[in-house]
Amino acid sequence: MNRLQMTTPIVEMDGDEMTRILWQWLKEELIEPYIDLKSEYYDLGLKHRDETDDQVTIDAAEATKRHGVAVKCATITPNADRVKEYDLKKMWKSPNGTIRAILDGTVFRTPIFVKGIEPNVKSWKKPITLARHAYGDVYKNVEIRVPGAGKAELVFTGADGTEIRETIQEFKGPGIVQGVHNTDASVTSFARSCFEYALSEHKDLWFGTKDTISKTYDARFREIFDEVYAQDYRARFEENGLTYFYTLIDDAVARVMRSEGGMIWACKNYDGDVMSDMVSSACGSLSMMTSVLVSPSGVYEYEAAHGTVQRHYYRYLKGEETSTNPVATLFAWTGALRKRGELDGIQGLVDWADGMERATIAVIERGEMTGDMVATATMPHIQKLNSKEFIAAIRAAYDGKQ
Repeated sequence: MNRLQMTTPIVEMDGDEMTRILWQWLKEELIEPYIDLKSEYYDLGLKHRDETDDQVTIDAAEATKRHGVAVKCATITPNADRVKEYDLKKMWKSPNGTIRAILDGTVFRTPIFVKGIEPNVKSWKKPITLARHAYGDVYKNVEIRVPGAGKAELVFTGADGTEIRETIQEFKGPGIVQGVHNTDASVTSFARSCFEYALSEHKDLWFGTKDTISKTYDARFREIFDEVYAQDYRARFEENGLTYFYTLIDDAVARVMRSEGGMIWACKNYDGDVMSDMVSSACGSLSMMTSVLVSPSGVYEYEAAHGTVQRHYYRYLKGEETSTNPVATLFAWTGALRKRGELDGIQGLVDWADGMERATIAVIERGEMTGDMVATATMPHIQKLNSKEFIAAIRAAYDGKQ
């Protein structure tokens, strides 16, 4: 078979646990037989991040800025248990948070709709795209475990020496305190990315925060969105028959649950993390959601929206069969290679990506699927496949061998 040739490499970021195993299986069965893959490889597995003091994560992000397109496997963000399990030097920050801060992008996540796996929210007829701000908030926080009685203060010292000081809490005993931040520049990039993406996808844009409670922090997000929209996007939205509106995050949730879907829902960083999991779960599986980080400079990083599937990995290590869903990871690869083909003018890569996604959906819609989809599927004949069998079925469908 003559494999498709690439002219520019993509950045490949390997990951952890069961998704790392799926990563290799997908490359061997669905990518490398058809494409002479050119990638600049970075091992973002937790042990290697620890060995390099997380420099490998920074290097991978900088390489993505150079090459313009990356694909990333799911990775572990360690907690105290993981520090002990992997004998780490420290509790490293989220690699996704590090990459997103360097690329200054917005994460757009959309569930993959297939016939026979209907959303639990019966009114949803179209996929909802979550636009998640990818900088700051709890992902760049500073935390203190308060040992006892005392006063916690929020202090800003300007470059000219002027000081702003606010009391956070007068502690009468032990507790905890956290500081989060964002920047006008990053929020402005977030707003522009959302408005541009809405225009490119021809979808309405909704945005929600909690500015009634967070009267400075969340209110600044709303102010910037309103300013950017009024200055640069109102006329373009109206010309295209599109709507932008702001509402409180709790009202947004209520509206979304009653809607038909089809909109782009912009959220702050953590809100977007939670709401994208809610939307994907309601649509059948966390492993049935595409995710792409888009920077204002036109850099793209594709990844799966779910975690490393720890439970399945431990079963795999025992030699037990697993039925782990590889669809989101496969669609990260197809998304990255499609974008590489679009940027480099290689139609074969675009056609391969489109065909591989069609083959995947066709396999599921005829009732062949992994275990996570079985519980919500409504096809008359359902066959639960293990991970390797499912990947093999996709390859057979792509090759036209039904």
